[in-house]
Amino acid sequence: MERYARNIGTLTPEENELLRTKRAAIVGCGGLGGYILEMLGRLGVGHLTVIDGDVFAPSNLNRQLLSDTGNIGGSKVLAAAERMKLVNPDIAVTPVAAVLDEDNALALLRNHDVVMDALDNIPSRLAIARACAALQIPLVHGAIHAWYGQVATILPGDDTMERIYQSPEFQKNLRPSNPSFTPALVAALQVAEAVKLLTGRGTLLSGGTLLLADTLHNEYRLTKLK
Repeated sequence: MERYARNIGTLTPEENELLRTKRAAIVGCGGLGGYILEMLGRLGVGHLTVIDGDVFAPSNLNRQLLSDTGNIGGSKVLAAAERMKLVNPDIAVTPVAAVLDEDNALALLRNHDVVMDALDNIPSRLAIARACAALQIPLVHGAIHAWYGQVATILPGDDTMERIYQSPEFQKNLRPSNPSFTPALVAALQVAEAVKLLTGRGTLLSGGTLLLADTLHNEYRLTKLK
């Protein structure tokens, strides 16, 4: 199919067809989530479930790909579904206008091949990590603050999320600072991890490995969580 012609070389034709059979859940549809949706949909991942109970606010306009001046106050997940109709109508999008929590996580995440963490708070991240562990689904974590970002792939049996957020460094109440460029960067790295998971090749950021990106000083490093 001409739509996916430029995927080939990065992916084999067989891998490209494989992606079309896969199901990804994107939890959070803001800065990270909008870019993740865009990239997974353009690549051709066949079914995307987008989960977010929030609506757009003016402060989202600086970075959230799905926001515009005409949809302030509108549902983020409905905007995601409409966007994908324009970008790739072959993709099935299931919008879920709900806040994921301990009570609904198992039901919402069941029957997916990968879950993408595009959240903005620690309790929800820990909830999806526990749900993914129970369901035996790989989870791709991403987070940003200002010039900085981090990415990790959490396979069933890993306790990476707990190890990240048990550190005092990650428990500070920082004033939100979210420019346009770090969500795009971190989302791209998350999507690369998802594609490797779904096609079964490449080296993953797994086993307690955390990629830290500092765009202010051009420093990128891998750290092994203890």
